[in-house]
Amino acid sequence: MKSDELYQEVLLQHSRHPRNHGALEHATHRAEGNNALCGDEVTVEVIVTDGMVESVHFQASACAICTASASIMTCEAVKLSEPDVMGLAQTFRKLATDGAADCSIEGRPALDVMGTIHRFPQRVKCATLPWETLTAALRSGRL
Repeated sequence: MKSDELYQEVLLQHSRHPRNHGALEHATHRAEGNNALCGDEVTVEVIVTDGMVESVHFQASACAICTASASIMTCEAVKLSEPDVMGLAQTFRKLATDGAADCSIEGRPALDVMGTIHRFPQRVKCATLPWETLTAALRSGRL
């Protein structure tokens, strides 16, 4: 199986069966994001304890790319410090916008799945919206 086919399958799995989808009880941070161009709406809720992200959940009315990206994000952001999550979000944005081969996502193969999204500029916002919403939640301060 070619890597593009494998990546497509992973995206479909995350889209059809998203991880950490639904409300997060006792969330400490929350933000909402939307993409006016396509209608994607995402809410991200986070539990942060002592500067570490313990849990991330999302709720969405969104396309398959946005849903898959949010699902992957909720898995990748846990057990990281807030600054590390912010850095990972920035790296993901670079990967999604220009396929940056130089961006360091070593040890995070799930993010590679989104590495071809830059070929479809109209879908970049769909992929980055959950990450932007996560960083907005962390910047917003505690609930």
